[in-house]
Amino acid sequence: MVKIYGLPFSTCTARVLACCHEKEVEYELIPVNLMAGAHKQKPHLDLNPFGQVPAFQDEELTLFESRAITRYLSKQQQGKDTELLGGTLGEQAMVDVWCEVEAQQFNAPCTEVVMQIVIIPMKGGKTNEEIVKISIEKLSKVLDVYEERLAKHNYLAGDFFSLADLHHLSSIHYLVNVAGKGELITSRPHVNAWWEKISARPAWQKVVQKMKR
Repeated sequence: MVKIYGLPFSTCTARVLACCHEKEVEYELIPVNLMAGAHKQKPHLDLNPFGQVPAFQDEELTLFESRAITRYLSKQQQGKDTELLGGTLGEQAMVDVWCEVEAQQFNAPCTEVVMQIVIIPMKGGKTNEEIVKISIEKLSKVLDVYEERLAKHNYLAGDFFSLADLHHLSSIHYLVNVAGKGELITSRPHVNAWWEKISARPAWQKVVQKMKR
């Protein structure tokens, strides 16, 4: 059984949990007290030297960075349950491309919108509306590319669910259901249809239930 150090409401932790559920990997979720700053102290720093969650252990192997962890799990469990990496070399390359798009193009503006609207006020700060506006403009351009892509394919990497889709789940969940920016998704019919499909997956719904606790 693998060990995951983090909390379900963390987008990066939720990403790893979603992968575990898709691959039916048994795991132990070990809470990290973020409010007390436990992620910035030992022993957590021995697991993730950057003081972030999640950290991951599979026997003697320790990993951090959620996208690296999902790739490891998908390769380790290849041929079992949901195939998340693509079958052919070409499919695998497209999964890699769209995983990179999520990490390099989508993640930053989406995270900034949620940070400004949800996290900063939660900590007693004030939303910077100019940053929100700029981030939404950047995110909209990315989603326009997604709309064009998803007009031709059911999922980002092709006509199969993959890590490229899974990596978006936790971020879009917060964008739509917590930050109140669902129109960024619903205003684009193919993006909206894609989101409805991937967010309804049983594996992700199990993670959503954990996020509510």
